[in-house]
Amino acid sequence: MKRILLHCSVGLALLVAASSVSAQTIIPPGGSPLLNAPLPPPLPEPKIAPPVVPKMDAPLQQNYAPLSTRLSFSDRITGCLQEGAAAGLGPSDREAYSRSCANR
Repeated sequence: MKRILLHCSVGLALLVAASSVSAQTIIPPGGSPLLNAPLPPPLPEPKIAPPVVPKMDAPLQQNYAPLSTRLSFSDRITGCLQEGAAAGLGPSDREAYSRSCANR
């Protein structure tokens, strides 16, 4: 009986030792490709430009370009009504003339 108990206890000790040893896996150098993935390229450097500061004694630069060559709709209607009146059109004819004139 002692012999069976001794064999069972030795077998149980070997099973416990084998399970703890098998849980420790050794990764060889250069092993898993997932662990050795290449790093992404670095981000480009941000471009920082200093703001333009006007000089105290520099001459002012004026913009002489016209703002807009196209008149607003109300200005075009007013001009067309005046043209129709100058041409001697009646009120109903001026209305039709100004409508078609302003949409050109």
